Amino acid sequence: MIFDVEKIKARETYNLLIGLVAPRPIALVTSMNEEGRMNAAPYSSYNYLCTDPPIVGLGVMNRPSEHFVPKDTARNIRRTGEFVVNVVTEDIAQQMNICATDFPAEFDELEMAGFTTAPSQVVKVPRIAQAHAALECKEFTTMEIGRSRIVLGRVVSIYIEDKFLDPAGPYVLSEELHAIGRMNGLGAYVKTRDSFLNIPRIPYEEWKKGKR
Repeated sequence: MIFDVEKIKARETYNLLIGLVAPRPIALVTSMNEEGRMNAAPYSSYNYLCTDPPIVGLGVMNRPSEHFVPKDTARNIRRTGEFVVNVVTEDIAQQMNICATDFPAEFDELEMAGFTTAPSQVVKVPRIAQAHAALECKEFTTMEIGRSRIVLGRVVSIYIEDKFLDPAGPYVLSEELHAIGRMNGLGAYVKTRDSFLNIPRIPYEEWKKGKR
């Protein structure tokens, strides 16, 4: 089938995109408002975009409403200019899912999920203590597009537990970290445990010699 996205509903486009753009990394974002109230929410519209400078991007839709009401994450980042991306691994997947619940504003998602926080090194927003790795970010820019926002954050500090790091690179020991990814919707996820494929890139000189 062919879908003309100018003629179908936005929800239908969403359903198709999340099924095709997969697996997607999950950013469990901690942010803070001007009064210091914490917020934690997972986003799978997320990836790194540049390394020099190091930039990550988040797609944050507005709340489902007739009016343009930004989610707490987008509002907090716009007002304070800081956030932390906490890497989601198998052992905190259930707690991450609790943070996706649409709690009333007076609820603390971190408390509901049983998370605790640890101080960040550069930004004021704490990281999640149970997360084995985290990216401290400062807002680079926010673009409002339709009913969504694209938040670009400049990574200013990277935290990772020693046991998941090979200092020779340094390299992340991804096969030990066991991050999870988002597949489609409806609570579908993918594990990275036992799923690594090692396909070395073929140098051009080797390609000319017939290596495939």
